[in-house]
Amino acid sequence: MEGFALKLTKRRYTQIISAVLYNCNIKGFMEGSIYKGDIKSICTPGLNCYSCPGAVTSCPLGSLQSGLLSSRYKVPYFILGTILLMGIMAGRFICGFLCPFGLLQDLLHKIPSPKIKKNKITRALSYLKYVIFLVFVIMIPLIKYTPGFCKYICPQGTLEGGIPLVIANEPLQKMAGTLFSFKIIIMIIILTLCVFCFRAFCRFVCPLGAIYSLFNPISFFGIKVDEEKCTHCNACIKVCKMDTKKVCDRECIQCGECIKVCKENAIKYGIKK
Repeated sequence: MEGFALKLTKRRYTQIISAVLYNCNIKGFMEGSIYKGDIKSICTPGLNCYSCPGAVTSCPLGSLQSGLLSSRYKVPYFILGTILLMGIMAGRFICGFLCPFGLLQDLLHKIPSPKIKKNKITRALSYLKYVIFLVFVIMIPLIKYTPGFCKYICPQGTLEGGIPLVIANEPLQKMAGTLFSFKIIIMIIILTLCVFCFRAFCRFVCPLGAIYSLFNPISFFGIKVDEEKCTHCNACIKVCKMDTKKVCDRECIQCGECIKVCKENAIKYGIKK
């Protein structure tokens, strides 16, 4: 189990603190209830289910779908603006440091097992999350008037919200039916895949990561490369487990692993020009 040892790096500490802050409503876990206070109108940067008993804020994706449902033919400018602002400020740095489900995927991948390395197929599959975003986050809420991604796919919602609430509430246990069972299966498949394939959900499924990826190259803060020092040895790309082609492209979650292997010290975090 040596490969499963948990190294508490600065990034890991940041991930854990973020997850705790997002879900610090201890009373909710004890009572099996959902917090509905004023803070719930604020969106977390990462994926964190609104229905989690401990959640004190809202999920950006859930809020966007709810906004589309309530406004129908009007653009939910406030929610959309919030998501775009977070993307412009930090891009997929949020995926690497501030997403609770990202933390879970990182831990699952530490379980000793054969690993699927990035290849042409995984790079092709990385485009799937954009399709999921358009279909389940945008089209289904507008056409079917239901939060498509939350209802049919989101494993974080099932893990954080669905399972704890069903366990704590007997009436919900009686109501849980085929759809809940389907989502349990989806969750198990995704979590199992994350053991063998690094951050499979982030790479192939997550619509929030799809949004943030568009801002990765132009975000205000993040990883940057000093082109004068860079020798283009590609050590950074070789060590990266994501489907990156260069540092801070759309697939980069800015985890910082590339910084450790750069012999020229050409890669660092900072404010981008």
